[in-house]
Amino acid sequence: MSDQQAHNYSVQVKWAGNLGQGTSSYGAYSRDHEISVAGKTVISGSSDPAFRGDPSRYNPEDLLVGSLSACHMLWYLHLCVEAKIIVLEYLDQASGIMVETADGGGCFTEVVLRPRIVISAGGDAGLAVQLHEQAQQLCFIANSVNFPVRCEPSVREGHGAGPGPTREY
Repeated sequence: MSDQQAHNYSVQVKWAGNLGQGTSSYGAYSRDHEISVAGKTVISGSSDPAFRGDPSRYNPEDLLVGSLSACHMLWYLHLCVEAKIIVLEYLDQASGIMVETADGGGCFTEVVLRPRIVISAGGDAGLAVQLHEQAQQLCFIANSVNFPVRCEPSVREGHGAGPGPTREY
């Protein structure tokens, strides 16, 4: 394992929910918190609204699904560069399912990525679809979870760098 390169990540999570009584009861505190990394914008977090969280803030479940989607996208874009496929647009409507367990805990049972890609005219749309499989295999985050991450991509061919007629594959 000495030939592997390690990358370290330091994240601070600070609870901002003491409403004056600390955690004296389940309803006595807010689930609000701040997620920060030195030199980066702070992310306002809370729990899911189902667990008394603030719906205007990101919850850990949102961030997990978002991390899977973003990691897949970044690998995909890299692979498209290598394959000489010009991506003009990329939009993913990812979703995840988390189920609560009898003991009060829970777990994700799956995440589905639904990337919609527009490539330049004349690009290899078949290869553009296939590269999602390789991106899935390389994604650091997908390789770190214990539930399935499915990908349902679609690729459209566009013209130039702006909007225009497209063909879907």
